Amino acid sequence: MTSGPEADFARSCVPSITSSGRRTSLLTEDGVRIEALYTPPRAPAGAPSDVLAVVLAHGFTGALERPALRRAAGVFAQDAAVITFSFRGHGRSGGRSTVGDREVLDLAAAVGWARALGHRRVATVGFSMGGSVVLRHAALFGGARGGRTDARTDMVVSVSAPARWFYRGTAPMRRLHWVVTRPTGRLVSRLGLKTRIHPEDWDPVPLSPVAAVPRISPTPLLIVHGDQDPYFPLDHPRMLAAAADPDTAELWLERGFGHAENAAPEALLGRIAAWTAERAAERAAEPDGD
Repeated sequence: MTSGPEADFARSCVPSITSSGRRTSLLTEDGVRIEALYTPPRAPAGAPSDVLAVVLAHGFTGALERPALRRAAGVFAQDAAVITFSFRGHGRSGGRSTVGDREVLDLAAAVGWARALGHRRVATVGFSMGGSVVLRHAALFGGARGGRTDARTDMVVSVSAPARWFYRGTAPMRRLHWVVTRPTGRLVSRLGLKTRIHPEDWDPVPLSPVAAVPRISPTPLLIVHGDQDPYFPLDHPRMLAAAADPDTAELWLERGFGHAENAAPEALLGRIAAWTAERAAERAAEPDGD
């Protein structure tokens, strides 16, 4: 999983866009075609410039068409425009998964599409692997730190994300490492999970989620984690929250919640959607909120 220096991500250009209706093929900065879908808000809300766009980043082995992501998109689309997409190596997108490394470029392409459609305010919401990607994306593309404004996010929600790489402390994560690192595991992933994984190791190892979090401020950040998560225990969200700016970050530890979009109840998704709407309203009320 070869990647350039972290600084290269922050110099990414606006993706090329070819569009047919509301489905689109986005070209990432490193030349991977990403399948994406735009869903307008159900309630009439005026011009795109006045409407919040929420970009949803699925977990490993997820995809644009998976029921759990479509269910989440339906909740957010009550009051916001929603962009869903399949990470590289997933669904109908090209390339191979790098399990959270170069996926920041996929997210940057989706955010860039939201900006190109006229949305002034964009939120990124990620689950599991997608949760780690939204953290790294916000750190690398943050406007306050010199990143490109076409790829920046205005608020970040990370759900069920790991704090550190190479974690093997639970049985599901040990199985996941077997899938990612072994040829037989990658074959099982391709045939059984419909996910194509890059065979090379990370070189260099990308910025970890916990190292990315301090770079996100002053962008608002919400960290959400369940106390029944079978993949990552509660020390992961607590590490992320401890690394964050307390003035701009919140931590929700949810009783009875398991892992990522597959387990997220509609009530929790609705609360997250309300949080993004509140932050967007606060941003709009600021003197430079346009």
